[in-house]
Amino acid sequence: MSLVRAPDPSRASDPSRARKEAVAPCGLPLATGSNSAPRTERRRVGAAVRRCARRRLRVLVTAGPTREYIDPVRYISNDSSGTMGFALAAAALRRGHDVTLVHGPVTLRPVRGARAVAVVSASEMLRACRRAWRACDVLVMAAAVADYAPAHPSRTKVKQSRSQRMLELAPTVDILAALSAARRGGQKVIGFALEDRAPRRNAQEKLERKGLDAIVLNRPAAIGAARSRVEILERGGRWVALPMSSKAHVAARLVALIEKLCGGHEPVGSRPLPARPTETG
Repeated sequence: MSLVRAPDPSRASDPSRARKEAVAPCGLPLATGSNSAPRTERRRVGAAVRRCARRRLRVLVTAGPTREYIDPVRYISNDSSGTMGFALAAAALRRGHDVTLVHGPVTLRPVRGARAVAVVSASEMLRACRRAWRACDVLVMAAAVADYAPAHPSRTKVKQSRSQRMLELAPTVDILAALSAARRGGQKVIGFALEDRAPRRNAQEKLERKGLDAIVLNRPAAIGAARSRVEILERGGRWVALPMSSKAHVAARLVALIEKLCGGHEPVGSRPLPARPTETG
């Protein structure tokens, strides 16, 4: 990448004019009229230079719960708010990456700049992710997908009755395993594991069974909460425990991991924690 603009011969004879005109890397103009750009302008250009210097990734993030309907008004779901996935999308956008956000039913504000795809069920989420996955570099599967769905959902509202009813459940599609198996060379996959028994052992088994590049372990208390304590395991690496912090702060750390997996060199546990961003969702 060239950092110098070729001189314009028509302007070479006017030194004062040349001093007033400066061009930053990536073709961004600096402020004119003085020998040095104002502080805000230097910050803007510095941020743009850093974005140009790193690879721009195409990131697919899933977020929120899914709903598996029993009848038109009743469903099986969970308490996931989608906060972690939305924070990941926002953090990746701040780093200059392209983001596709496939999310279940949530009440969060849209993430400005992300390509948002709203879905309801696990099967809908899989279809949306398959369409997006072909053009992406990395998948971060933060959604809390329902593990089971009614085997025979009713098309009409089930009437109340004093008698017992049996609800037959069938496993939903394993979105993470399906997308991991369908990846092309160079694509990276990061999963989440919510565990309350033998957490590290179960999370590592999930990483290996589904062929993931890394897994994020959290506990049931994280569901719907604003703050979370997570542990991260890269394939072939060791567990890295992060302290309790906002999900926005965890998301910034996970984006650093994404960049490392996709071509960086700095291990996720080797850098100091970044400044805590303000949590909005």
